[in-house]
Amino acid sequence: MKIRKAVITAAGWGTRFLPVTKAVPKEMLPLLNKPIIQYSVEEAVACGIELVVIVTAQGKRAIEDYFDRSLELEQVLKQKGESQTLEEVRRLSDMVDICYVRQKAQLGLGHAVLAARNMVGNEPFLLLLPDDLFEEHELVLKRMIEVYENHRSSVVAVKRVPPEEVSRYGVVEPRKVAERIHEVMSLVEKPRPEESPSNLAIMGRYVLMPEIFEALESTSPGRDQEIQLTDGLQRLLEQHPIYAYEFEGERYDVGTPLGWLQTMIALALKTPDMGPKLRDYLSDLLGLVPYSGGDNVTT
Repeated sequence: MKIRKAVITAAGWGTRFLPVTKAVPKEMLPLLNKPIIQYSVEEAVACGIELVVIVTAQGKRAIEDYFDRSLELEQVLKQKGESQTLEEVRRLSDMVDICYVRQKAQLGLGHAVLAARNMVGNEPFLLLLPDDLFEEHELVLKRMIEVYENHRSSVVAVKRVPPEEVSRYGVVEPRKVAERIHEVMSLVEKPRPEESPSNLAIMGRYVLMPEIFEALESTSPGRDQEIQLTDGLQRLLEQHPIYAYEFEGERYDVGTPLGWLQTMIALALKTPDMGPKLRDYLSDLLGLVPYSGGDNVTT
């Protein structure tokens, strides 16, 4: 069955970015001239997705407004003759059908995925976590879709991380079946390094079979009474195979202020209009203010 739908989760509190996320959804923080969540929507569209389901929560109305029409703004831009900006603004609401469902309580990623069940129905779908961006953009998901088409099974994106970092992620026990493709033998959520089955950590892209919903419904809440997607995948694995695609290229984490800033700089350096000037500025800045290795920077 062709994958037609994608789910994007955007219901978290964004506590690492407080106090700004008290008023602005974390997913609407800018990366260059686009909010974080737009990268995920465009990635899904590039994979041929026809319907994007965004899981939101209270205080996230700005996301809906952003992808909606703004007739008054369009009229102002038209009167000013800013045709290129007008075209970009209109593109936001025209590029794909988007619907919204609310996660009414903060009960984990697995619970957020369950909130989209009625919209997804009984068909496979993509799941994108906006905190993760990829250097190869939609190519990661396109290759995952190829794995799904070959095996008709759920697929998770994985990347090798230092052993001391496995406790931050869901981790898979792999059995290699092809270049960069592994059959998943087991999964564990945030294991201690000495108990981790590997250092292949799950990153924020999934191709999921609809059976994941039943698996999540029968998954017991874990720490903080949250339903973890990794635990649901482990339950799904009892009846259906799961594969892991070990993607190439860099993965950017915008889920923390430092990661967001690093991603902003990395993306800006790759743009032809900003890159050279930013590189010169950073070179001058680092030359004037050398880093001493401590908490304070001195001249």
